[in-house]
This record gives sequence, C-alpha cells and structure tokens, in this order.
Amino acid sequence: MNKHVKNLTLTAMFLAIGLVLPFLTGQLQQIGNMLLPMHIPVFLCALICGWKWGLPMAIILPLMRSLIFGMPPLYPTAVAMAFELGTYAFVAGFLYEKSKWTCIRALYRCMLIAMVAGRVVWGAVMLVLMGIGGNAFTFSAFLSGAILNAVPGIILQLILVPAVMLALDRTKLVPFRRMKKEEPLVE
Repeated sequence: MNKHVKNLTLTAMFLAIGLVLPFLTGQLQQIGNMLLPMHIPVFLCALICGWKWGLPMAIILPLMRSLIFGMPPLYPTAVAMAFELGTYAFVAGFLYEKSKWTCIRALYRCMLIAMVAGRVVWGAVMLVLMGIGGNAFTFSAFLSGAILNAVPGIILQLILVPAVMLALDRTKLVPFRRMKKEEPLVE
C-alpha cells in the first residue's frame, strides 16, 4: 500500500479514536478528565505515522471534539489543548523519528520529553488566554492542571502507548528499527 495512503488512513483512524475514546471515560467526568483519553491516540499517531501526520491531527482533535460534542469547552480549554496535543505530537514524533534506535527506551525518552514540553506549552497558552479574558492563571492552577490532576493519565499513557507499540513490533506491523553498526574503516 502507498505509504501516504496508509498514513492518511491511520491518521483518520486515530482522529476517530480520539473523538470517541473520551465517551468511555467521560461517564465519570472527574475520572475522565484525569485519564486524558485524547492524548493516547495523539501519541500513537505521532509515533506510528510521524510528526507530520500527528501534529495536524493533534491540533484538530480537541477543536473538532469541542465543536461537535461541546466538550471540552472551546475557550480556553480546547484551544489550549490544541497547542498541548500539537506539542506532544511534534516533539514525540520528531524525536522518535530521529532516534538512532526505535525501541522501548527511545519511546519512553521521547514520550517523557514530549509530556514535559506539552505541559509547559499548555501552561503558557493558558496564561495568555486567561490573561486575555481578564482572569489570572496562577502557578498553583498550572501545577494542578498540568501535573497533580494528570498523574493517572500520565501513568496510563506510559503503560498503554508502549504496550501498543510493543505489540505492533511483535506482530511486525510497526517494527522497531535499529541502526546497523558502522563498519570499522579498513586501512
């Protein structure tokens, strides 16, 4: 199959999963918000299809979900999430694509760096958006939203995304790749 068509199809599938997955966790809103269900398909899309596919999908996902289902609220939540998820997709996808080896260790490294970057971007965007609205976005609100309330979702992502990638490697659908050792120069 043409790689472009394959990535387009997979990206559409991850977008659909991102639209539907919050319904499974959203029955109990506090738990659903803590599990961060839209993050999982964003990470998977970026890692499997690359950042060039994951980035636009990640930006569109919270905005589309807000416009179709009214959740998350468009302003400021969905707008800030678009920046946050876009950062996850770009950073995780770019770093994973550039990794010398694509393995579990590289996967965790890319995900953790992306999680930190995404949360910093989310905080900066919320600071700007709340400031525009005449509201304050305090450091304690940042800590609460970016870290404390997100711990269950972070743990879920760090378990589920590598598990899916490992399963895809074992089935050879998305195999990990390792760079060949460079041949020593013969004099």
